[in-house]
Amino acid sequence: MTRQRAVTRGRAPARNRAADRDRGAWQAQSLLVAYPDGLAGHMPMLRRVAGALDQPVGAPMRRFLDHAGRIPAADLAADYVTTFDHHKRCCLFLTYYAHGDTRKRGMALLSLKQRYAAAGLRLVDDELPDHLAVMLEYAAIAGSADGRELLTAHRAGLELLRLALHDASSPWAAVLDSVSATLPPLAAAERAAAARLAAEGPPEEQVGLAAFAPPDYMPPPQGARR
Repeated sequence: MTRQRAVTRGRAPARNRAADRDRGAWQAQSLLVAYPDGLAGHMPMLRRVAGALDQPVGAPMRRFLDHAGRIPAADLAADYVTTFDHHKRCCLFLTYYAHGDTRKRGMALLSLKQRYAAAGLRLVDDELPDHLAVMLEYAAIAGSADGRELLTAHRAGLELLRLALHDASSPWAAVLDSVSATLPPLAAAERAAAARLAAEGPPEEQVGLAAFAPPDYMPPPQGARR
């Protein structure tokens, strides 16, 4: 899932260093919200990245890494499946919060695929473009402004997911805290949207297409992300 990026030599301006920290954080967070079958091999790199980040972003990431380092890999994977595959409120497919099982979600998925392709991010056949791990990887590739814009566009869903993970006492709540810390504070409209989603749930409109089905009914993707 990692992508090669050019390395700038010399001392970068402060603005560029801040942008690089954002991109490094999003790439690390992308690995942490993906299915953890290969996480152990990335742990040394992830600890270095988390240690270099500002406290609001790096500290919750380090808490998750400490947890992941203490338990067997099989137990972490089982916890991931229980958390994200069996609980609709803990949904990693972010367009589902805004569009539910409607035709609009299909349009949103197509728009994301086109956006990623323009940035050079190609998905494998079993990846959906609205999975949070994919969105974070795009943010890391596209850069600070574009990445933050995409994530902020789904801020209500991210906040609802973050709160749901905290309610479930999930270790992945710390990863969502870290993601949230890379974004601007929640605006009043975003808070209202998250509250409305919590109360009403996403829109409903059965369209008879498996690709647009709610995440609980989607076949789990094979590979790095579930």
